[in-house]
Amino acid sequence: MKLPKIPFPPLLLPRPKRPGEPKPGPLDQAKDAGIHTVGWIDERTSLSGAGRWLMFRKVPKGTNWFYTLGSATLFAFLNQAVTGVFLAMYYDPSPTRAYESARYITNDVFLGEFVRGMHKWGSTMMVILIFLHMARTFFFGAYKYPRELNWVIGVALLILTMLMSFSGYLLPFDQRSYWATIVGVNINGTGPLVGPYLSDFLRGGPEFGATTLSRFYSIHMLLVPGAIAALIGAHLYLVAKLGTTAPPWLKAEPDERLAEERA
Repeated sequence: MKLPKIPFPPLLLPRPKRPGEPKPGPLDQAKDAGIHTVGWIDERTSLSGAGRWLMFRKVPKGTNWFYTLGSATLFAFLNQAVTGVFLAMYYDPSPTRAYESARYITNDVFLGEFVRGMHKWGSTMMVILIFLHMARTFFFGAYKYPRELNWVIGVALLILTMLMSFSGYLLPFDQRSYWATIVGVNINGTGPLVGPYLSDFLRGGPEFGATTLSRFYSIHMLLVPGAIAALIGAHLYLVAKLGTTAPPWLKAEPDERLAEERA
């Protein structure tokens, strides 16, 4: 017995041609194909509701360019992630090969100097942008109820950004990065209670060695970016759920309908 064929999804069927309608051109066919594809995916995932909830929301009056600092910081992080993946394809995290692999990326790899420069200066820009974003949030009072949790997440993201910048500084493994990292780890060791344990964890032992470089590399490439990505997801969810605050110099306009009801 022959089983019946599974019907083709209606959204993927070509649009029926109306009488007298001219034959659709290539652009119309591409547009219909895109609509059908999006509809086919949405029918199986129901992502359109989440997309509308995330994108179509009320924006307070007085929103200006200061509100783009968070998006700029997110773009800087994506730049670090993409360029970091390409750099990791050529980088060798070993004490004897790290410096040579960094030199090879800069001098011999196609667009290597450009990608490394994007990663190096992108880290500086990310640190600057996240400080500006935190300053804007503080001075605009966006850390107050009901956004306290989002402020805590932002502080954690600031700490992780500094940790990612610090752990990446050692990776070229030249004289400057080596001794600067020793100074930084020793400063961490002076902290109360957990300071000495933190220094031993970063070094991978009592002294700098081969384990130190591999540990910094794993922290810089795996641990910190994963934590930042997870916290960014939570941060954006709370921003979409709670909305953004209006600038402090704007006062809320009273609703006339509410005033009439109270009267």
